[in-house]
Amino acid sequence: MKLVYFAWVRERIGRAEEETEAPDDVATVGDLVGWLRKRGPEYESAFATGAVVRAAIDRRHVKPDAAIAGAREIAFFPPMTGG
Repeated sequence: MKLVYFAWVRERIGRAEEETEAPDDVATVGDLVGWLRKRGPEYESAFATGAVVRAAIDRRHVKPDAAIAGAREIAFFPPMTGG
């Protein structure tokens, strides 16, 4: 699957996107975040406050309990503010 990172998530990880395959036991966005945090200090920094980072699967906003099976693209981004 393709992972895409935006704003300070991208800055902390040091890349805008990557292709990866998560282990079979990674079933949800929350599981994916937990797995990514273990991949190195840059990921740990980006997802240190995992509840703050938002996610979208195939361009639709999702919650951490959303299943990732069949996802083509998962994007991670900080909360947005508007005015």
